[in-house]
Amino acid sequence: MTSTFSRRAFLRTGAAAGAGLTLAVQLGCSPRGRPGAPVTTPFEPNAFLRVSTDGSVTVLVGFSEMGQGVLTAIPQLVAEELDAEWEQVRVEQAPAGEAWNNPMFGIQGTGGSTSVRAAYQPMREAGARARAMLIAAAASQWNVPADQCTTEPGAVVHQASGKRAGYGSLAELAGTLPVPEQVTLKDPKQFRLIGKAVPRTDLAGKVQGAPIFGLDAAVPGALVAVVARCPVFGGKARTWDEAAARAVPGVKHVVQVSSGVAVVADGYWSAAKGREALNVQWDEGNGAAQSSSRIAARLAELTRRPGLSAIREGTVAAGASVVEALYEAPFLAHACMEPMNATVHIEADKATVWAPTQFASGAGMGGGTREVVARIAGLSPEQVTVHVTMLGGGFGRRFFQDFTVEAAETAKATGAPVKLVWSREDDIRHDFYRPVSTVRFTAHLDAAGTPVGLRAVVASPDIVPAGAGKFDEAVVEALRPMPYAFGGVDLSVHNPDLGVPTGWWRSVGSSQNVFFLESFVDELAAAAGKDPFEFRRALLEKSPRHKRVLELAAEKAGWGSPLPAGRARGIAVAESFGSYVAEVAEVSLERGVPKVHRVVCAFDCGPIVNPDIIAAQVESAVVFGLTAALYGEITIEGGRAVQGNFDTYPLLGMAEMPVVETHIVPSTDSQGGVGEPATPPIAPAVANALAALTGKRVRRLPLGKAFAQA
Repeated sequence: MTSTFSRRAFLRTGAAAGAGLTLAVQLGCSPRGRPGAPVTTPFEPNAFLRVSTDGSVTVLVGFSEMGQGVLTAIPQLVAEELDAEWEQVRVEQAPAGEAWNNPMFGIQGTGGSTSVRAAYQPMREAGARARAMLIAAAASQWNVPADQCTTEPGAVVHQASGKRAGYGSLAELAGTLPVPEQVTLKDPKQFRLIGKAVPRTDLAGKVQGAPIFGLDAAVPGALVAVVARCPVFGGKARTWDEAAARAVPGVKHVVQVSSGVAVVADGYWSAAKGREALNVQWDEGNGAAQSSSRIAARLAELTRRPGLSAIREGTVAAGASVVEALYEAPFLAHACMEPMNATVHIEADKATVWAPTQFASGAGMGGGTREVVARIAGLSPEQVTVHVTMLGGGFGRRFFQDFTVEAAETAKATGAPVKLVWSREDDIRHDFYRPVSTVRFTAHLDAAGTPVGLRAVVASPDIVPAGAGKFDEAVVEALRPMPYAFGGVDLSVHNPDLGVPTGWWRSVGSSQNVFFLESFVDELAAAAGKDPFEFRRALLEKSPRHKRVLELAAEKAGWGSPLPAGRARGIAVAESFGSYVAEVAEVSLERGVPKVHRVVCAFDCGPIVNPDIIAAQVESAVVFGLTAALYGEITIEGGRAVQGNFDTYPLLGMAEMPVVETHIVPSTDSQGGVGEPATPPIAPAVANALAALTGKRVRRLPLGKAFAQA
């Protein structure tokens, strides 16, 4: 594969003495200035590739690491085409800046399972260009044609003469050579690193307990802040007892911020005790009357009539039989293991931030971390340095910058560096929740049990307000396009504003819509008197990637083979973020409580970069999805979240973890994401298994609650 060089996307930059060959790769943005103009000043790149004189290769990555493996997979792409020794590869986290934008978003943001997809081609090209320049340097030294030279891991060789030169010895000369116009990328059959389970670059720091997360940030002289926020969504602080808070030993400041009242102290304990002493009186506004029961009734009523049209294909024909069902999913918290936090130091002409953020820089949503701090500090974005730490969980929550705003406002008011820390209760009660959602399905089957029409009405709030007469695409994810051949399809949407903050949650709209659709497909199979696997397969003839993973998961799970008494299997399949996933869950009831013993997953994400990372993300997604399927629910009473910690918002425990078997489909099809797609199928796979086991069809999540109430 030959790649044509564009100076807009790739250029050699100056490097510190002794650094050797330094190349800047820009994933999605052009350097400042008119196209074709000479580059006279450096620009901030989206990723740096540096080959040093000691032979080490350093890749600077602009995406945030939250466990999904970008600090390994992206260097892996470079090292493959560079033909580098993996042991010589180093990785550094990039700072914030427009040139580091994710081209799929137009901002420096990490989410949507996009990182490796966005980097796959340009980072391979980066490695290939560096390799070509190192070969050219060796050929120049040896006075031989470059096409007579090749590489082996970490070195250029001239087989005819037996000469060999390590990359480090060639780095300085290579750095003076022109960047090649064209490079030829490896045929996948030649891959030595891509597709292999190379060791993760971040493993040692995590195992050794290195200070790599946001809460680990240690800035000399920093104070710690906590914020008292109105428990009712949209409420404001009316009065508070500043003197009582200041009387707590260690408390230094009490500051009003946009979200409430901040107490700033020498340490977290003093700040938390000071907050308790504030005795804030709240203006609860109009939100105090909101409740989960009112929301459920409103959404169910909305689904009784058509909404904004999302799909209208063919005619929903009348059939020999009709199947109707109402499905519901609750609000969900992100419950990141590392609660929200940020450390901000504002000085006269600059500001520095340490934050576990998914949105380091960019416009939209009020700005990324860099823009938010710049605005509050009265500085330009270029005067703000953002150190993106590792994230102790993200799942979409850390795209929102409310915690950064609080830290910056407090630092600005106190004149001191401030570490803003949320408690677990803060984190769960002041989240941007996965939206509550309800769907009403009506399907028509012919005399043979084949669907001839489907009508679906969804009611769920937008995450990003779409404006009058429109709806957020997340509301219909996994329903549009409809994967099954249902005949005529009529899908419509209601998107009411419920006054509860909503946000992206791992797999976003697919997380609830796949549960709805795949559970209902099982109901249709039962109505038709057909096996759920065979029923799906017949409806997926025009969706070969869906069908392929469905068949693989069923085969590996032993679909149709006998199970021990008291166990049953359920199956579900879905596409999200460009990847196709099918899962089979094997379940039982233990003392009336659902128990998942085994999950078999078939995963097709197109070209594979690191199978270990894929397997880890599948296991992670299963844990995340099972937590939500069995337990997850934020209930609203009096306009506030009832749940506040893991006693009322439990997570899946180690003893509850099923065996997870991941089967990756070798594929040259289009590349999909990895971090999220295994989340949506697990809830319907478990629900379908429980229905097969007990005859009880649960149409409202969480499943555990339904069986506990039985």
